[in-house]
Formats: sequence, C-alpha cells, structure tokens
Amino acid sequence: MSIKVVIVGGVAGGASAAARLRRLDENAEIILFEKGQHISFANCGLPYYIGEVITEKENLFVTTPEKMKQRFAIDVRVNSEVLRVDPVSKIVEIKDHEKNRIYTESYDKLVLSPGAEPIRPQLPGINSSRIFTLRNIPDTYSIKDYVDKMNPQRAVVVGAGFIGLEMAENLHLRGINVSVVELADHVIGPMDFDMAAIVHNHLRTKNVELILKDAVSAFDETETHINVTLSSGKVIKADMVIMGIGVRPDVRLAADAGLTIGSSGGIRVNEYLQTSDPDIYAVGDAIQVKDYISQNPALIPLAGPANKQGRIAADNICGGKEKYEGTQGTSIVKVFDLTVAVTGNGERLLQRNNIQYEKSFTHSASHASYYPGGIPMSIKLLFEKSNGKLLGAQIVGYDGVDKRIDILSTAIRAGMTVYDLEKLELAYAPPFSSAKDPVNIAGFTASNILQNNCKIFHWNEVDNINKGIGVLLDVREQVEFQLGTINGAVNIPLDGLRGRLHELPKDKTIFVFCQVGLRGYLASRILTQNGFEARNLSGGLKTYGMAVEKQTNEGIFDTHLPELHTLEETPSPITELDACGLQCPGPIMKVFDTMKSINENDIIQVKATDPAFQEDIKTWCNSTGNQLLDVKFENKTFIAKIKKGIKEDSPRDMKDRNANKNNKSMIVFSNDLDKAIASFIIANGAASMGRKVTMFFTFWGLNILRKPKNTTSIKKDFISRMFGVMMPKGSRKLSLSKMNMAGIGPKMIRNLMNKKNIYSLEELLTQAQKNGVEFVACNMSMDIMGIKKEELIDGVTIGGVASFLGSAEESDMSLFI
Repeated sequence: MSIKVVIVGGVAGGASAAARLRRLDENAEIILFEKGQHISFANCGLPYYIGEVITEKENLFVTTPEKMKQRFAIDVRVNSEVLRVDPVSKIVEIKDHEKNRIYTESYDKLVLSPGAEPIRPQLPGINSSRIFTLRNIPDTYSIKDYVDKMNPQRAVVVGAGFIGLEMAENLHLRGINVSVVELADHVIGPMDFDMAAIVHNHLRTKNVELILKDAVSAFDETETHINVTLSSGKVIKADMVIMGIGVRPDVRLAADAGLTIGSSGGIRVNEYLQTSDPDIYAVGDAIQVKDYISQNPALIPLAGPANKQGRIAADNICGGKEKYEGTQGTSIVKVFDLTVAVTGNGERLLQRNNIQYEKSFTHSASHASYYPGGIPMSIKLLFEKSNGKLLGAQIVGYDGVDKRIDILSTAIRAGMTVYDLEKLELAYAPPFSSAKDPVNIAGFTASNILQNNCKIFHWNEVDNINKGIGVLLDVREQVEFQLGTINGAVNIPLDGLRGRLHELPKDKTIFVFCQVGLRGYLASRILTQNGFEARNLSGGLKTYGMAVEKQTNEGIFDTHLPELHTLEETPSPITELDACGLQCPGPIMKVFDTMKSINENDIIQVKATDPAFQEDIKTWCNSTGNQLLDVKFENKTFIAKIKKGIKEDSPRDMKDRNANKNNKSMIVFSNDLDKAIASFIIANGAASMGRKVTMFFTFWGLNILRKPKNTTSIKKDFISRMFGVMMPKGSRKLSLSKMNMAGIGPKMIRNLMNKKNIYSLEELLTQAQKNGVEFVACNMSMDIMGIKKEELIDGVTIGGVASFLGSAEESDMSLFI
C-alpha cells in the first residue's frame, strides 16, 4: 500500500523533501501545496535582480510547478493556502485562491515547510506604499518596478543583516544614495564587532551612510517623500524604505494544530525532524534547531540547512533513521567588493553559554605574494582554551574567502582543533594559495597562543594598559610609524630591535605591535628570550585601527550628496600610474614623484596591489592637501584618482608648511646597509608627504655618498689614501650591521628586496634626490677622513653643523642613524 505525503510549502525545505521522497519511493502519493505562484526560486538571488546584476527573471527560478510535475510525478498545487491542520483526523484544509474554494485533503505523513516571514513592526506610518520588505518573487517585482518607474534618489535600509546589506549594495548600483540604519553596534549579527568593523569601513568608502545603535521609531509619508524618524530624533528624508530587520518563523499552522513550539519561537522538532506529533515533520526556517556548538535551541534560517532537513525528513518518512545533528550557521555574503563569511559561534554566544574560549586574528594574502593580485584576508578564530577545539571562525577579504570558510566549517564539523589546522595539507599553486595557506597560518598563530609561545593582548585592552607598568612598542618601520600609530607608542623597527634592547625597561611589560601581528610576534620572541615580559597585539594595528576608529558616517547626505560624476564632468587630463607590486611606501612615493610633473587640477589615476594603499593614500592626500576623488577595488587592484591642487579648507595647507615647522632632518652617521636603507625609506616617505627633508651625512655615513669609481685623479696624503682603501666605496659596497656573513648577508638582502619589489638602496637614493631631499656632507668629517668633494655623487652640498642645525630648527623631527 503506497504512502500519502502532504507537504506544506516549497522553496528549499519543502521542494527538497518532495524530490527526495520521489527518488526513494516511486509509488508514494505526494502533494505539495504552495500559497504563492512559485514553488522553488533563488531566494538569495532576489537583491541581485533588483540591482540588475541578474538581468533575466527566468534565472531566479530553480524549477517550475510544470517541471516538478513532469520530472517527479508530484501533484504540485500553487496558489493553494493551507488554512488548518487536524492531526487527529490527519487532514489539512486548503483554500484554492484561483477557484476561490475551500476543500480538505488527507495525509499519512505531513511535512511542514512554511518558512519565515519578514518582521514588520507596528510603527506609525508602517503601511506606506513607499515601504517594502523582500522575501519572495512578488516582493522583488514590486521593489524593482518602483525603482524602474519612480527613479528614487534616496533609500533607507532598516537592518544591516545579510539581506539588508545586499539590498544596500544593489540599490547603490542603481545610482541611489543609501542610508543603512542598524540598532546594534555593528552590521551582520552573527559576526563580532571587531570583524564587522572592516565591513563598516568598506561601506563608508562606498558613500553608504551607516547609522549604528539607532532604530526607526516612525514613518511619515508626504506627497514627495517619506520621513524616517529615528529613536535618536534624527529624521531622514527618503524616496523609499526597505525593511530588513530580520524574519520570524511562521508557526501559525503548527501552533493552531497543537504542536509544541520551542523556547526560541520555532516549531520544536526532535533529531529526526519530527514534531510533537510523530506523523508530522517540520523543516526549514520555521523550525527550532540545535546549535551545533552549544547544543542549545536556536533559530538559524539558512537555505543550506533547510535543503538538508528536507532530505533527512524524506529519508525518515521512508523508513530511515537519519539524524539532523544541528546547524553551525555557516554563511557568506558579498558586500560590494568584500566577501564576508562566518561559521560556528561568535563571542556573544560563547559568553552567553559560559564557554571558555580564546581568539586569534591573522591577515594573510589570498595567494602567494609574488604572484600578482594577492590581497590579504582577515581571519578570526575562536577556540577552546583547554584543548584548542574550534568553536567558530569569521573571515573578511576580497578573494579566496569562500574556500577558507568551507575548510574551517568542515574542521568544526569534524571536531578538529587549531593544532589540526597546522597539519592540514591544502592545495597550493601561486595563483590560488601559498605553501602555508591562510588556514595553516591561522592554526600556527592560535597554537602559539595556547602553547604560550606568544603571550597576546587584544585591541579592546589597549586603552586599559597602565603606562606606569607597561610600554607600547611599535616595531614597524619609521615611515609606517609616521603614517599613524597607537597614542603613546615608541618606535623601534624590528630589524634594529636587538641592537636597541637597552632602550627598553625590564621592569615593565612590553606591549608589542606591528601592522598585522607577524613582526610583533617575532619581536616578542626576541624580547622574551632576552629577559623581557612581552605581549603581542593579536591582529596588529590593522585590527586595532579598524575597531577603534569612528564606525559611522551619519550626515554625509545632509549637506550635499556625493559627487558621483566628478571625473566625467571635469576636462582635466588624467595621468595613468601603475604602482602594482610595490610595497609601502613605494606606491605613495610614486604618486608624489608623478605629482611634481603634472599641472594644477590635473588628475592621476594610480593602480596598486598593496592593501595598505587604500588608507595610506587618504592620509597622504589629507596631509598634502591634494584631492582624493575616488578609491575603489576592481579586478583585484586598488584604484585611486587624485586631483593635484591645494584645497582651501585643507587642514595642512602646503603653503604654510615651513611656517608650521613640519620639515624633517636626520643625521646619517652609519654606513651599514640596513641602516642606510631605513634612512632613505624614511626620507622618501617624509618627502612624499610634502615635507622638506635634510639628510646630514657625517663620518661613516659619508661612504654612502661616495662614487663607485673616480674618473679623475685626486691628490691625497698617505693617511687619506689609507682611509679611502679601508672604507666602502659607495652604496654597493656597504655591509650589514648584523649577519653580514663575509658579504653574503648584503647580497641576500638585496636579492630579497628585488623579489619583493622593494626599491634598492641606489633606487631609493635616486628617488630621494628627485623628491627634493637635500644631501649635506659634513665638511669637518670629510676633512678628517680624507674624503674630497670630487669623490661624492653629484647633487651633494658641503656644509657644517650650522647647516644641519638650521634645518633642524625648521623641523618637527630629527633622527640620528
């Protein structure tokens, strides 16, 4: 005798259950009721149809009722709303909206897949025709038709979850100015604040107004627009509103039928997906699931789990005993250029469930750094303190995020630890990954923390560091330090740390940081093994900076709208500049050098792959007074457009620099190759910021300026000739201060710099001269050491200490190297 199965609701859960049932039982009678017209559509693709990324309506449909009937011999009844379930009589009552009649249908087994419905709070003015929700195909058509016909200029998206941000992006693509309003302190609820901060920054760069920790309190529609009033009192004038504050499970049928509703508000099911009535199964967004990490009840409305639940319910209806073991919440979303992904639990859930955890942050390139287009991704791991078992992961990046979140999701499902991540053998080729994949790197970092190889501190602990018992140490290069650091930090670059340990107190904890954490880790190992108490900032300045900066940009549309067409409207010439492959400060230096050769109001379009460039160019433009017209990420490249010229409201007018004493001066005493490189990196960085830079070369530092060969005979006494023989003749003969290894060390450094596309010392020296850096050779030192002016490269001024002191008095920084 064949079984009769009635399924209420299609899309992910119901349609999957129907198809699986037919594959398992050719003789079963299967009826699928759907109150709308469409039984299976690409729910997650709806925003992209509105944004015209998906251009054909037909592409939104996974299958049609006709195809379902033909292929699976399933009785599909659309526009048929199930009004009531009677578990005792085992019948359902249906309203056929097409024929306007009500009838009943019996069942042996029933599958409930009613889904969830958008939350639409009962606020004043909520029923305005300008307010939309997005859940199904009709909603999609309504929004797109409104955008197409009414040409709205301003939209408010209420709620910054997945749907909210996808709608913000796609409305922005249609040329609409978008404001996102979110009650929480960060976007994307399952993420932690520190990772969401990266998304906040990205939204601001796209001129999306982001308003956090505020809620909508009322709507007021006028003839021309709708006023959106927030709880803070702020009023936003908009042409349309998208409500995306979340969904609630549709449990009406289940509750009316007397089925148990869980503590989370979803239909309670057992591990076999049976409700409190064993002949009624429930799947999809309407059910209460078990959180895979905490094993606590939860609502996690995702398409992937719904599909699996439909399959499992079908298996069990046909006699199986398959268990649904819980939902991890693995999800991914595109936010403009970024890819954002999560799996497992975040900090809020772990704290709520009293799970003892630790966390780590890493910023690794998506593939080998020497292969073009590698862009860092930020990975946060959460793991048990006791054994390193993975509890959750969050990733934000531009490329390769999907691959890594799937690896970490699988690792969580398999009960793996951070130690296991170290050992994973993952596919490697330069265009796709690195020999040490970002997942491996995350494992190494987390393992070091648990094994106490590296004591850490986190971004939210920085402000609580007692300066009386701790020292903040920035181990980045000085040019990086100048672009911004943590308030109160001292700067000792990593490569010079061993020689400057005496500058640090051993009776205080040294809180070390660098840009992303790697150099800080190396520095902490050096310090620890030399008797210091050291801790490294997890995730470095990148994590700290994103988290502590202002997260919102309220009011960007209040006084004026973004000039979206500035470049099309201006006739100014555009100079193309390729800085791809160069690392900081290379791209900035190249921009500065090019600026000198173009006219006022001309525009430079510069391309770079250095991830620091997007923020550095903003700082540079702000400091120099040039106008940053646009920064975007396209085809794995950062593209900036800069207009030459002094802005009248520039906080640092170039014309007043000398009066403000913003020049830089340095004494170059050493002729060590590494110190010489550092000197010229700093000089070029400062010069590219528009500063006047003076380099005063004295004693051994003079050797940097010597010509490799003399073209004319120079008369010298015996002592001077001896000095000349013993000292290095020019920059290519310099040795390293450490690890010189009979000349092998300098060759290794130069070869490594070449591979990493970092300017050589000679290129830095030439660049400095082009940038207007003044070279002053100490006359007294030249006399003592027997060095003649003819031996020095062209463009060097001979001067005394007064020359240096004069420049130092006009400087806000003087260095001795």
